[in-house]
Formats: sequence, structure tokens, C-alpha cells
Amino acid sequence: MLKNIPVLFLFLFIIGCQKKPDIKKESTVKDIKGNVSEYAVDFAPLTTVYRKKKRDEIEAFYADKINPKDFSGSFLVAKNGEILFESYSGYAYKEKNDSITQNTPLHVASVSKIITAVTILKLVEQNKLQLDDLVSDILPEFPYKETTVRMLLNHRSGLRNYAYFTEDKGVWNKKETLTNQDVLTLLATKKIGLETTPGKRFSYCNTNYALLALIVEKVTEKTFPEALQQMIFDPLGMKNTFVFSDMSTKEEVSQSYKGNYKRLAFEYLDAVYGDKNLYTTPRDLLQFDLALYSEKFLSTKMKDEMFQGYSYERKGTRNYGLGMRMLEFETGQKYFFHNGWWHGNTSSYVTLRKDSVTIIAISNKFTRKPYDTKRLAPKFGDYPFKFNDEEGE
Repeated sequence: MLKNIPVLFLFLFIIGCQKKPDIKKESTVKDIKGNVSEYAVDFAPLTTVYRKKKRDEIEAFYADKINPKDFSGSFLVAKNGEILFESYSGYAYKEKNDSITQNTPLHVASVSKIITAVTILKLVEQNKLQLDDLVSDILPEFPYKETTVRMLLNHRSGLRNYAYFTEDKGVWNKKETLTNQDVLTLLATKKIGLETTPGKRFSYCNTNYALLALIVEKVTEKTFPEALQQMIFDPLGMKNTFVFSDMSTKEEVSQSYKGNYKRLAFEYLDAVYGDKNLYTTPRDLLQFDLALYSEKFLSTKMKDEMFQGYSYERKGTRNYGLGMRMLEFETGQKYFFHNGWWHGNTSSYVTLRKDSVTIIAISNKFTRKPYDTKRLAPKFGDYPFKFNDEEGE
């Protein structure tokens, strides 16, 4: 029996090593110091044949649908944490001849909502608030007593969009920069009103996520950018990610352009965060996506809350979770994603959970091409999309 002990130890050693993330893997989640993060997860390695086949398919899609000659932005596809294809083209700041690289943060518009939602869910896990807490209990100024944190997350609050109600006569002087606190104060002091009864129906609204950012600040006693830096960006090594909140630094970030490369000016709405104003890269978003597979980063219970639909008052495949859009097909398959559009910035983040695939496209020169990323989904799993190239979608 003693002769078998070395063999047993060798077996246990091999098994133990298999459970540990490979520190040499470029795609392994690492913290801000470059150490393997506690949230790192190992996936099965891809075969050389599989990588080559998928890379060829993605490259053909990219050349046909994205067209790098006219695309200003970044693009990445990964499976099991391994980058299959990535490309960067165009200018972050064309007037300065500042080219986009893998380290160039671009404005991802409403893709920001996913990060905001996960921050709230992590605070719920820490017992610092609950999903069904009343917003007015956290933010006493808030005037609507039936609205919960969950309703903000799944867009069932009935609130009006601040981008629209600040256009109403006498509500806001558009020569002044609007802040998140201003949004709350206007709701409390002006006759803004609701679009619908809280909890009654889904209505996508940026105001929800501007308020969620204030809730993060109230609960953590930190600014929203500081809270995300400590809770999300640093632990996941998202070195090229930040929340834009200071208009005096607008010349230091990537710019936004029309399709003809005419630069779009910043405006009074551009300091509100939570719903937008996240600048990041595909590689950083990949680290975030990989961490979402970790039980340590976000528990299964919270992910179950996040990745379920909440709006079934209308029949159809479209639904919304907590910070996550989804298509729920009759086959039972679910397609998870979030798109963004702000000024000339458009973006798409796709996370195929069943297939551990990440697809990210970001552009700062207006185009709808990032939204075409869903065409890649059927190459990885049973996503029953029907595309008509001649008629469009």
C-alpha cells in the first residue's frame, strides 16, 4: 500500500493544479497589480483547429459587416476566455491624430448600465441594501414612495427620462451642466410626473440608472467613480476603464463623431453617469465578463436575479433583467446583451452564457454596425436568428 502513496500524491497534485487559473494565460482575470484575481475562472482550453476555424469565420464577418476601412472603434470576440479575434481602427481624437488601440478607452454609452447594475448587486450581497428597498428610504428627496431599487434596475419605475423632461419649459437651464444630484432634485421640486404607475410595465429610462449611481454613492459613502474603481475596476485589472464625471477633462478623453467624422460637442447632459459615461476597452470588458462566471465575484443567487426577465405584459422574445437585455426564444435559449448609443458613440456587449462567448464592439464614429454582432451568435450555439441580408433586419 505504501508503494501507491507517491502515485496518489501525484494524482492529487495534478488535479489541484487543474483547478487553479493559469497565471501565464493572457485572458486570465488579473487585478490591478497584475496578480491572478480571486475571481479568475478556468475554462476548458480550445483546440488549435477550433480556434483557427472560428477566427476565419469571425474575420470574414468583420471584413464584410464591420469594414475596418470605415470603422472607428474596437472589436473583440472571445470564447472560454481566449481571444479569437480582435481589431482596432480609426481615431479616438481625429484632430490630434490619436489612433485607437487595444488600450484606448471609448465611451460605451448604455453598456455602462451593466456595470452599474452589478455594483448594486454586489452591495446587496454585502447586505448594504436590498433589491426591494424603497428608493425613498435611501434617497429621502425621491418623491415616489412605491418605487423600489429593483424597479430602477429592470426599468419598471415609471419615471420619465431626464434627457426629455429637462427640455420642458422652466425645468432646466441648458447652459448649465446637469449632474446626477440635479436629476434627483428636479424630480423632487418640479412637476415632472410619472409616465406610468411604478411596477406596471417596462419602459427603458436613463433616469433609473442615474438614480442607481446616487444610491451607490449614498451606500458606499464614496463618489460613483471611486466606488466602481474599488469594487470593479481594480479587482478585475480594468486598467483602461473609468467613469467620466468632470467636464473640465473633456479634451482628455476619446471624442464622438458623426458618420462623416464631424466632431460632436459635449453638452449639458454629458456629466450624468450610471446610465452612461463609462469609458473602457474590449479587453477590460472581457475581464468583467469572465468574472461574471465566478461565484466569488457575484453569487449564483444574484446572477439568477440579473439574468431573468421581468417584463411579460407583452408577448415576444424581448425582455430585460437587472441591467441586462435578453431575447428569450421559444426553444428555451436565451441571448444576453446590451447595446449603447450616445451622440456618435455606439456599442454592443454580448455574453453568450451557455457557450461562454464574449462579443464586444465599440465605435465613436456613428454607425449601427456594433449591433450586427448578434449575427455571430449562431456560429457558437443554437440561437435561432433569421437574417435577411437584402432586406436588412
